[in-house]
Amino acid sequence: MGLLSLAIWTPIFFGIVLLAFGRDEQARAVRWLALIGSVISFLVTLPLYSRFQLGTAEMQFVENQSWIERFNVNYHLGVDGISLWFVLLTAFINVVVILASWESITKRVNQYMGAFMILSGLMIGVFAALDGLLFFVFFEATLIPMYLIIGIWGGPNRIYAAFKFFLYTLLGSMLMLVALVYLYVQSGGSFDLATWHQLPLSGTVQTWLFFAFLAAFAVKVPMWPVHTWLPDVHVEAPTGGSAVLAAIMLKLGAYGFLRFSLPIAPDAAREWAWLMITLSLIAVIYVGLVAMVQKDMKKLVAYSSIAHMGFVTLGFFIFNPLGLSGGIVQMVAHGFVSAAMFLGIGVLYDRVHSREISSYGGVINTMPKFAAFALLFAMANCGLPGTAGFVGEWMVIIGAIQYNFWVGMGAASALIFGAAYTLWMFKRVYLGPVTNDNVKNLKDINGSDIIMLTLLAVAVLYMGIYPKPFTDVMDASVLDLLKHVAATKLN
Repeated sequence: MGLLSLAIWTPIFFGIVLLAFGRDEQARAVRWLALIGSVISFLVTLPLYSRFQLGTAEMQFVENQSWIERFNVNYHLGVDGISLWFVLLTAFINVVVILASWESITKRVNQYMGAFMILSGLMIGVFAALDGLLFFVFFEATLIPMYLIIGIWGGPNRIYAAFKFFLYTLLGSMLMLVALVYLYVQSGGSFDLATWHQLPLSGTVQTWLFFAFLAAFAVKVPMWPVHTWLPDVHVEAPTGGSAVLAAIMLKLGAYGFLRFSLPIAPDAAREWAWLMITLSLIAVIYVGLVAMVQKDMKKLVAYSSIAHMGFVTLGFFIFNPLGLSGGIVQMVAHGFVSAAMFLGIGVLYDRVHSREISSYGGVINTMPKFAAFALLFAMANCGLPGTAGFVGEWMVIIGAIQYNFWVGMGAASALIFGAAYTLWMFKRVYLGPVTNDNVKNLKDINGSDIIMLTLLAVAVLYMGIYPKPFTDVMDASVLDLLKHVAATKLN
């Protein structure tokens, strides 16, 4: 078993053990087993970084075994500079979410922890799959544990939110499946992604494929106007579910553009880049304005996530190294920052049982330690230099200005909107005098909450101060992808 298989199947193994043997009366042991399993699952991903060879765009740590021999489907895994960081990010966020759920989940603890462990392994499988059908299996399988997490441990309207999440994402994927089957036939019976990348497809075929993939990936990101499911799901999902959804699951769609849309249909990607740029700018500007009027903290951060992911898709479709690298860096940074924002809201919700901004005020007076963490994460969400939130956005803005000055200006306006809604929320929730008895009786964080927030704070600051390790890994793969997209494939 190779390193990538270990990264995928270690958390799934621990998840199955938790489901099989955990009981509510053994909740303490279940939590410790989940934490140990998540830490081990993260540790097995570290050699992927330490042994990764820089300066090459080739797939590394490749595993290739026949899976369904009759249809030439292979268990084919590998990572390059684009996918490596998402494997590590997924395993890291899983540790953080287990810590965040230490005290807040008291019923069906084994099922909750087990669902997250299995979900982590499946998401790593998406980032590592080099076989089209294997990718689709992992991509769709992630829906099941997240559907259960929302539907069982969510809020009052959890069933509605769970169905909306499942149906939106599943329906979009149906067109992708049709595209995968078409590519299988055109390639002479192969699901190998590298083979698909070299297919001489006509412009019309590429356009159909591009929009088939767009249907699946745009919903997952989500891009405007198919973003409406995300705020409802975030509001109803438990805190850990919101953190994983924002930090990792949204990235599955953006990653799909890099693995499928751009390399398989490069001519269509260039032809329809104007549409993708327009939709991205609408997400960045319009959805940022929508975030300003939210009264629910989770909804505000949900709309903020849509706006920040708009930077990602914008960076992908301006076709220059700064923009594409910036989009990938923004994906990783958003993973840290959005998880921190949602988990911070969860800390308050567990104590006051309200997500309404009006229910708070003066939290800094009763929870000074927590308020310090919240301020750091709010600054990162604004894109303050020195934090992870700044690096990717700045790279995309500079790349967009190189592409077109007005596109760059439109993207830069998001920094103003981001600062407006984030600082306004922080001011009303944390600053000023204590406004009610709920806030007056709050107790500051300790134990698992401090560990969880410290891990995220270190990640946010490290990436913001020294992003070089992140960009060095992806440089060769980004240049290779851009070179591939620039070369015409029309026959």
